[in-house]
Amino acid sequence: MHRVLIAGGGGFIGSHLARHLYRGGHFVRVADVKFNGFQEEPYCDEKLHVDLRTHEGCLKATRKMDLVFNLAANMGGIRFITEIGAEVMRDNLLINTHMLEASRINKVERYLFSSSACVYPNYRQNIPDVKGLKEEDAYPADPDSFYGWEKLATEKMCEAYRRDMGMDIKIVRYHNVYGPKGTYDGGREKSPAALCRKVAEAADPGTITIWGDGKQTRSYCYIDDAISGTIRLMNSNYQRPINIGSERLVTVNELADMVIRISSKRITKEYDLGAPQGVRGRNADISIARKVLDWEPKVDLEDGLANTYDWISQQVDGGKLTPHALNAASEPRVSQLPASRS
Repeated sequence: MHRVLIAGGGGFIGSHLARHLYRGGHFVRVADVKFNGFQEEPYCDEKLHVDLRTHEGCLKATRKMDLVFNLAANMGGIRFITEIGAEVMRDNLLINTHMLEASRINKVERYLFSSSACVYPNYRQNIPDVKGLKEEDAYPADPDSFYGWEKLATEKMCEAYRRDMGMDIKIVRYHNVYGPKGTYDGGREKSPAALCRKVAEAADPGTITIWGDGKQTRSYCYIDDAISGTIRLMNSNYQRPINIGSERLVTVNELADMVIRISSKRITKEYDLGAPQGVRGRNADISIARKVLDWEPKVDLEDGLANTYDWISQQVDGGKLTPHALNAASEPRVSQLPASRS
């Protein structure tokens, strides 16, 4: 068994990862400045309320840990990362600098940094019908947000710590991870959650507003698939940044239509052309993940969206189960690490 720290374990990906590893029998410590409260307890052995922007907080969190998954970040949806620059760069560079140094001091065996598809340059994402982004496409660098620049800078810092300090460091570039039990309102939610909430809140018949013209494209990776890819990467010998995402490219219009069909509501779409929409198109190339991790996503977008809509609709409706939720499997489909919790 490993002693595992999930930094950022109060958030979406972190809480799902913590729950999975906890159920696999590992000692799991989660550390965060706040917890979203969506995961059923218990999902960890130890919960630390700590400011990971400080050296002392990171030293405390990493003490006596074998593995560190650093998922901690100040981040949000497209409006947040478009409008907020200094706070994002300041907080995240502090978190990542102190977390790396604390992990070195406390002799952590393996360390994983959660990077993002936001590191990829604007000039490769300026049309909707884009090719999948390969890992080497990050350079020459030109991310479209300060959030992307911070992630790219931290990737290079991880590379330096690997070279100079001999640390075993993994870097995962997540591409639009979505699913239930994550932020769905308040301005920090991502597009799948935002669309699910808008449809769930809409009357029947009703109208929802799409940011942009709806022709911008993305690919989306369900949370269970992201967790299995993350664990495979941590268990691998691979040392370079790697994409974890989906190669299925859809427009935001198509994504909205899927959610509307799942809801069985009669919804029309209107458009806010002045709202932030990010790059024009973004897709993942996961050739390396297939080759070195034997990984690719298993959950179809329609199934993942149904699970996500069901959960968000329950939150909006005060816990009332939808037909999809009544028929859904109770356990996520993710690859288990050896061992089970007795």
